[in-house]
Amino acid sequence: METVSLKIYDETLRDGEQQAGIFLPYPTKHKLAHLIRQTGVHGLAIMPAVCQQEEELVKSLVIDGWSDLITASTMMGKEYIDKAKNYGVKRIILFLGLSDRLLFLRDPEVRLMSEFKGKTIDDNIPAKIINKIRQNAIDLVVENLHYASRIAGLRVDFAVEDASRADFDYLVQCIRSFSPYIENWLLCDTVGILNPEKSYIWINDLLQSAPGVALGVHYHNDMGMALENTLQSLMAGATLVSGTFCGLGERAGNVALEQVLNGLRIRFGMEVEGINYDAIVAVTDYIEKLGVRPAPPYSQSTQRHESGIHVNSLFSDPKSYAVFPYNTIEVVFGKWSGVSNFQYLFEKQLQNPQPREKYEKMRSTIKSLAIEQERYFTACEVLELWKNGIFE
Repeated sequence: METVSLKIYDETLRDGEQQAGIFLPYPTKHKLAHLIRQTGVHGLAIMPAVCQQEEELVKSLVIDGWSDLITASTMMGKEYIDKAKNYGVKRIILFLGLSDRLLFLRDPEVRLMSEFKGKTIDDNIPAKIINKIRQNAIDLVVENLHYASRIAGLRVDFAVEDASRADFDYLVQCIRSFSPYIENWLLCDTVGILNPEKSYIWINDLLQSAPGVALGVHYHNDMGMALENTLQSLMAGATLVSGTFCGLGERAGNVALEQVLNGLRIRFGMEVEGINYDAIVAVTDYIEKLGVRPAPPYSQSTQRHESGIHVNSLFSDPKSYAVFPYNTIEVVFGKWSGVSNFQYLFEKQLQNPQPREKYEKMRSTIKSLAIEQERYFTACEVLELWKNGIFE
């Protein structure tokens, strides 16, 4: 059996719980973290900025001596970087979408231009605007990477959201520009559009264009190919896998880490250095007892969304996080929700706009109720709460 030096990053406690409809209580997440640690994974990602419960989880694990293992998923902004450092972690994962589709939706300058109101990247956007939003993103990321690594003194990885839909040459430019500040790249196939052949070629070509860079992959399973995409990427030279146990995650979930690890072992005769294979079954058994599973690929249930970041984009561009046009987007509400979830419900679905302060009150109330009751809420339940004056 060959031993290979790959890195395995676990996202079960972050991306896994972002699966619409899942709520993992604090004691459950704490126990799950301990079980996952026993497997020997090289990184354990948590997003402490979501709510106080996540903050407390990170702080408690750091106190337990896990500061080298925990990676805090962190939004762009010095205030978020400083908060992450104050939690006691030594490593963060900064993230940003670098596809033209997401850049166009989120660029602060474009959002203020009346001529682009209601438009998406599909609406014949001038090349000068595309070039502008691309350069704006590079400037923003470099500023934050420099601050996080050189000023805050953190070890930094960078996750490229929607990397599989980013312009190839632009992605190479970003890799070359950002690499001096980061240790590992996480290239995300955020909406699961790649296939195994394309995954191999993609990683191989990127490494040819930017040799010596540590490229990791984070594949979603929308078309049922996350496992093969991951294995082919490793064969092409990727050195890190980011995924979840049992494949939990948004829509059809992430690549299942137990499948990657055992696939390498059984199919290719490779064991990942540092992994305790005997400890994997305790994690998967525990998750099975929780009764949670990712939605099947291609199913309508994959179009259920809770994450506020995603719903915000879906509000303006249905193609941002939904690749199957024949399915209907369904928004649910919980601790991962943002103002956009309520805006989507009242403005997109009910054509009954409310003041932004009302949306903010709803978000705050639902987050509290979700944590208190350890559950999520459907749109019908939110409307019932609204009619009963709970949000007043």
